[in-house]
Amino acid sequence: MSKARDWIKADAQRTETLDRIVATDNIADVKGADFLVEAVFEDLDLKRKVFEEVEPYLSDDAIIATDTSVLPLSEMASAISRPKDFVGLHFFSPVDKMPLVEVIDSDSTSDETLARALDFAVQIKKTPIVVKDVYAFYANRIIFKFVELALSSLAEGAHPASVEQATTQAGFPVGALELLDEVNMKTTQKVRRGFIVDAEKTGVPFVDAIGGPVTDRMVDEFEGPGRLAGKGFYEYDEKGKRLGLWPQLIEEFHKPDVEIPFEDMMERMLVAAALKAADCYAQGIVKTVADANIGSIFGIGYPAWTGGTLQYINQYEGGPAGFVARATELAEKYGPRFEVPASLTDFVAAGRTFE
Repeated sequence: MSKARDWIKADAQRTETLDRIVATDNIADVKGADFLVEAVFEDLDLKRKVFEEVEPYLSDDAIIATDTSVLPLSEMASAISRPKDFVGLHFFSPVDKMPLVEVIDSDSTSDETLARALDFAVQIKKTPIVVKDVYAFYANRIIFKFVELALSSLAEGAHPASVEQATTQAGFPVGALELLDEVNMKTTQKVRRGFIVDAEKTGVPFVDAIGGPVTDRMVDEFEGPGRLAGKGFYEYDEKGKRLGLWPQLIEEFHKPDVEIPFEDMMERMLVAAALKAADCYAQGIVKTVADANIGSIFGIGYPAWTGGTLQYINQYEGGPAGFVARATELAEKYGPRFEVPASLTDFVAAGRTFE
């Protein structure tokens, strides 16, 4: 009987919660709102248009948040009359399952707004980390580096099944090719091009992994951007169920005479992502070691056994110095993708660890 009462009570609470949700196509219905989260797709002009139309209806001290995955707040702020109340809230997909939220702190965001945004994230039972307002923020920079190295293995001639096995055996929750199909390679392609443009703006050279153009071939040549299109690295039935690797993938990319050591395939993904995390930390893109580690595990599925990207460097055999030695070895073998940032070299030379 007690279970029945609990079920009835829970059902009543669900009904009460759902009754508070109002769908509308009338912009005036947001009048007096004190917290706005804009979540249209990644188009600067559209986002600016939404802000210009909605802001006049909000309360004078309302928080104006954008759910952006790569676009900097600085490129949207011109559409907002109160930039101090503007903040980013980057939710990860699927939102109902992914715990992380990147709270994006722009140069204009006030301390009060940042605090209210963090409080909001906690209230909705998310795990927030604070990140700097730069293109792609923190977690997407890490995930891009991880999949870039998986694609490099494919481009170099590794068997696609070996790439997937290396990813999961390293501790990632799903294979990199499966992940790219879910994300959709048109999105990946757009983000990669955005990194190139951002590099031109900031004057920081863009080191393109040889796997980068693989997505161009998959999208433009083979018309297989991912699961939603019914074809990508995998084949799918009419209901979107994954059937197996696309057979032509082996024909197009696999080179039987090329052998990449399996340990290298696994470690390249881990090391490249950790190098990028260390660089992000040095630049202040992520503000604390804890946030860097939490963001990598909860945001991109970096293997939990590592403790996160920066903890992976700490616990590497020989500590941070051992990690740098291994990265240098990989750079000599596979190129500048594994070049150790000067900030990390200096960090290790000083005998420091990430704490």
